[in-house]
This record gives sequence, structure tokens and C-alpha cells, in this order.
Amino acid sequence: MYKYALAATCFFVASSPVLAQPEGQGPPRGESVFDGDYVTLGVGLAVGPSYEGSDNYDINPLPVILGSVAGIDFEPRGPGLALDVIPDQDGAKVDFILGPVVRARFDRNSGIRDDVVRDLGELDVAVELGATGGVKVNRVFSRFDSLTAQVDLRWDVAGAHEGRVISPSLTYFRPINRGTAISFSINADHVDDDYADYYFSVSPAGTAASGLPTFSATGGWKNVGASVFGAIDLDGDATNGGFSVILLGNYSRLLGDAKRSPITSIRGDADQFFGAIGIGYTF
Repeated sequence: MYKYALAATCFFVASSPVLAQPEGQGPPRGESVFDGDYVTLGVGLAVGPSYEGSDNYDINPLPVILGSVAGIDFEPRGPGLALDVIPDQDGAKVDFILGPVVRARFDRNSGIRDDVVRDLGELDVAVELGATGGVKVNRVFSRFDSLTAQVDLRWDVAGAHEGRVISPSLTYFRPINRGTAISFSINADHVDDDYADYYFSVSPAGTAASGLPTFSATGGWKNVGASVFGAIDLDGDATNGGFSVILLGNYSRLLGDAKRSPITSIRGDADQFFGAIGIGYTF
């Protein structure tokens, strides 16, 4: 779901090796937990809309795993995973990101609290498979900050919405000190007609069941949003691994037919808010 993707990204950035060596305070090379293979396990609580366009909010647990093994980075992608198979080069100004990505989508699959939307029926779980790619520019304004432009391209292979999703993002990350970092990002989703029709159309049968007006949704830019997060290592030194706390806030605005759909405009809200708090352990 939408909320899981955001929280997982939060955990990933907070545990990034960028946090390991803040300006002027980094340890000698080779003494950071991030220099070789590492894994971060995390768990948190996320508060967000129960489905895209809903004005009902749920609290959900969030397990996360990420890290790097044998030069391949892996990070959460909602309920899913993205791999970067291009190893980063020590001291490089620019790093490249490329690899496969898979994620599940549980929107309106269960637990629909709105009685009218529930009458439209539950939807199947989508499994989106594709690729992710991007460019990370290091040392933009300081010795250890970064700016990452990345895009996911995914198709549903489970026979649910059977559509395509393009998800670009731009993230600026900056350590504040040896154990604290902040990040700001903007993101968006572009969907095709199949996706829009599955999640936001109301068929004549749906109108008869729910009383909502019939609506035929088409693709386009589905949403745009911005997020901010803070990460704090609990012993003040991210280089030795251990526990860290992460806080995240996000605002997203539905656009186009996702906004105009009766599911959103009558029964829900185009303004979508999200918050998460979690704790991770790196080794």
C-alpha cells in the first residue's frame, strides 16, 4: 500500500552509509559497519489512509529489511524489494542505480471502513514487477550530502489492475552530525488507463450496489507528494551500527481522475497524510 512504501523508504535512507561519516567526524576508512556487507532490520508504526483516496486512517505495524551483500544493495519498496546491482565506487562523485523491483499492492483488498466503498467490492492484490534506475550525486553542498534522482517502472503481473506504474522521485539527504540526518524528497506516480480504471472507476453495477455515480477513470499523473524525515542513532554514532530511531511525515495530493473519482471526491479526500515512527538495528 501507499503508506508502506513511504515508511520503507524512510527506514532505508535513515540507515544509508551516507549517515556513517558526517562532515569532519568520520572514522578511519574500514572502521564503519557500512564498509562491507551489512543488514538493517526495522519495525515501526505507520498512520495513513486505509486506501488511496480514503479519509479513514489506520495504524499498521511495519517490518523492514535492507542492506548490502556482495556489492548488491537491497531496499524495501512498499511490501516488496528493490535491488541495485551496480556497486558504488569509493569516493565517486556520481553513483548509478539499476536493478529489478517488485512490490505488492493491497488497496481495498480488506478492512474497508467506508460502508459505501465496501459495497463496490474488494479488489485483488496486485503484484507489480519491473525495474528501478537512477543517479546519485554525492557531495552536492557538503562532503557527505547527496541528491538522488530515481524512477521505478512496474507492471502488474498478478492479474489485478493489469496496468503500469511509473514512480519518479528526487531526494536530498544530509547528515547533521555523526548520528543524526535529515532528508527531503518529492515524488509522483503516473498510471495507465488499466490502473486508473481498476482503482477509481465506478461501473453501472457499482452504482447500483453503492449509490455512487458511474465514473470512468483514465490514466495520467495520479498523485504528487513531498516528505521529510529525521533519523537519530541512539548511541550518537551510526558507524558502529546498533539502534536508531526514525520519524517521517508525508503529504500527497491526488490528481486527475484519481481526484475526480466519486471514491475520492464524494467518499474520501484528495489530500492524503502519512506519519511513521520506527526503530531499526544495523549489523
